[in-house]
Amino acid sequence: MYSNYFLMNNEDVKKYVQAKIEGFSGEVQCQEIGDGNLNYVFRVTNASGASIIVKQAGPQARISESFVLSTDRNRIETEALLLEAEYTPDLVPKIILFDQAMSCCVMEDLRDFEIMRKDLMTFKTFDHFADNISTFMAENLIRTTDFLMNPIKKKQLQKQFINPELCEITEHLVYTEPYIDFKKQNILTKGNEEFIHNFVYNDKELHIKVAKLKQQFLTQGQALLHGDLHTGSIFINEKALKVIDPEFAFYGPIGYDVGNLVANLTFSWLRALAFNESAYVHWIEEALVETMEKFEFKSRAILKESSEQFTVYEEVVEEFLASVLRDTFAIAGLEMNRRIIGLAKVADITTINHKEARILAERRGLSIAKECIKNEAITSISRYMQLLLKYKGEVLV
Repeated sequence: MYSNYFLMNNEDVKKYVQAKIEGFSGEVQCQEIGDGNLNYVFRVTNASGASIIVKQAGPQARISESFVLSTDRNRIETEALLLEAEYTPDLVPKIILFDQAMSCCVMEDLRDFEIMRKDLMTFKTFDHFADNISTFMAENLIRTTDFLMNPIKKKQLQKQFINPELCEITEHLVYTEPYIDFKKQNILTKGNEEFIHNFVYNDKELHIKVAKLKQQFLTQGQALLHGDLHTGSIFINEKALKVIDPEFAFYGPIGYDVGNLVANLTFSWLRALAFNESAYVHWIEEALVETMEKFEFKSRAILKESSEQFTVYEEVVEEFLASVLRDTFAIAGLEMNRRIIGLAKVADITTINHKEARILAERRGLSIAKECIKNEAITSISRYMQLLLKYKGEVLV
């Protein structure tokens, strides 16, 4: 039984857990709790109140039936979590079972945590966030580069985490569609159509910069990326955080992960501005600065450890970090554009119900994004903060 794949419903998941998981052989309750774009997520609770999560990959993305995907992405996600647990065991959920035939995994239930995006949307703050997320990024990104990893092991991991289908989604949704809309599935907010056509669709210089970044994404295998690192992929509470959902994992440019995080914190900043939450605007600014400063500090410390591949010259380390930081802010611009213009939105922006406030939030975001992509002098968090401050009080028409 369970040797051949089928997509499970609640009753199927109950029987599956009863057969597979110790302590869950008796009466259990099951609820489908997934709200993501791709997969099915179930919480299963036994008679004593203990609970676990079952996550299964379906043959199509939930966001659109046009995305027909290999269910092998569940293997990629599980193996990425297991590798991340080697470097940052306290910052990822524990895997209980991986079932390749059923394309599902069973993991600990993070029921004492909340999706970070939801908490940020209610203007909640977390003092530990910057320290923990900078550790997650530095440890998992820098330690999987050629600086630290045995070259044979790195190449084996590149093979293990080849992820063509989900990378193609990124190539289209992030690097192509927001600029040329070749699939005609971009969603423009009413009142911003003309602005976006003039400001984004018709800017050839911007398109050339994006094309160069796309070439980098396609060819630069610096480190094993999470591949979708944003505030919706982080569970958090007052004491800790856990990073989830690395099904987009593959070897790519480090700035892609870090830039995604920067952009999604910026969406929280834009939302706080729209709601006139000045204290929260300040907290997000501090969180951005602390996160990036700690990421840079921790990355530099790791890079200066002994290496099989390189004699660690300071000049090599500094040049490498400088390139990562420049990539970070350019890619943050890509993420802001695609979430405002493209198919996959973020609730930080879509739940700004006041029409004029949302239009202004989007225009601020698109203006910040364009400068991040086009201005190669934005190479540090201090330069990025200057950019945010530039648009903080500006009304864009």
